[in-house]
Amino acid sequence: MILPVFIPHLGCPHQCVFCNQRTISGETESGLGGAQRQLAELSTWVRPSLENQLAFYGGSFTALDLKLQQALLELAETYRAQGLFGSLRLSTRPDAIDNQELALLKTHGVTVVELGAQSLDDRVLALTERGHSARDVWEASRLIQAAGFTLGLQLMTGLPGQDRESLLQTRDQVLAIHPELVRIYPVLVIQGTPLAAAYRQGSYQPQSLEDAVEESTLLYDAFTGAGIQVIRLGLQPDRELCAPGHILAGPFHPAFGELVKSYSIRLKILRQIASLPPGNYNMVITCPKGLESMVRGQHRSNLRYFQEELGLPVTLETGEKLEVRFYDRETV
Repeated sequence: MILPVFIPHLGCPHQCVFCNQRTISGETESGLGGAQRQLAELSTWVRPSLENQLAFYGGSFTALDLKLQQALLELAETYRAQGLFGSLRLSTRPDAIDNQELALLKTHGVTVVELGAQSLDDRVLALTERGHSARDVWEASRLIQAAGFTLGLQLMTGLPGQDRESLLQTRDQVLAIHPELVRIYPVLVIQGTPLAAAYRQGSYQPQSLEDAVEESTLLYDAFTGAGIQVIRLGLQPDRELCAPGHILAGPFHPAFGELVKSYSIRLKILRQIASLPPGNYNMVITCPKGLESMVRGQHRSNLRYFQEELGLPVTLETGEKLEVRFYDRETV
């Protein structure tokens, strides 16, 4: 179980155009006091287990003042010694990693380090005011992997200046780095961000939900096909993020991850259909009960696509694994 402790915007030397970290994390209290409060609350209801993992999210942990880093890690160590969790994970900036920092993290039980890469296109990184380069992502990733940590990369679609070619170049570089974990977020226009001003001025146009799902699926299929685990698709729809007026525009959907996985299944089936010789077919899709909603698609979108757009009658059956069979209507 992941036990999140948010340190919103702490350690971030730049205001990225898309970021209002207090809204994204759902936290308004920062620093050591905020972490103490969150950990004390977690300890009242979380069942102690070495399988649990404490996660410092929301800011750039390794860019914090060293004394605050040590205080947070020592606070976490107190609860780890009590058996509340067995290890830690954190997120940070690619330009805030070196061997000395990694040695400190390892001493305090950190096993997973996630980098907010967002893109590996230097032009896009400059337009979003990230303040780091693609080379920084490569170098930090190399150090993290060499030191024996699990590496995660956080990526975004719909960034200013990011076209399909840029996204695919980022995809290919991530495949070459080969982190163990990836998170994929479509850009949302959030109140109080520089991107909100650009949106109001008409200089930034957010992705449609359809485009965000399509581009996220391009990444998701490539990464999972290479053995990279995609651990998050879309922002967590918490109460503050979903409050009226916080999201001004963009492809927000509370079940974004299911939309991507459902579209991924559609593409896999379409590839099988494309390989068929000419004929009039019936299609039978077998899948486990837990996959049925994704195979159907939201509001039966996948089944309607196959039946109405392709004229392909579909039967859905329950089975042990996802499997598609075709029967020529002329010979049945």
